[in-house]
Amino acid sequence: MSKERARLRAVREAEREREKAARARKVGRRERRRALLRGLRPRWQRRRTGRLLARRSRAERAGIVVLTLAVLASIWTLVPDPALRVLLMVLLLLVLPAIVVIALDRRT
Repeated sequence: MSKERARLRAVREAEREREKAARARKVGRRERRRALLRGLRPRWQRRRTGRLLARRSRAERAGIVVLTLAVLASIWTLVPDPALRVLLMVLLLLVLPAIVVIALDRRT
């Protein structure tokens, strides 16, 4: 009787080892496939949100900065009163986000 139980236990353990090896092969294939796909995927197209001005392209951000600096320079040169000059600069910087959304918003 105990020899029969030992034989059955050995059969069960052998079956369990075969299943374990098959599962390990399957997991290994899946990991190799995922690694291959990760290697094929281009890395430069990753765009992360959460960065400052992440919704704008590099050209749009450059345009915003250049135009803002141009308007600030024109305020600095054309407005003679220093108090009015500072007021206009602060007003421009406060209104700039709304201007950018109105001018460059992609929704139609």
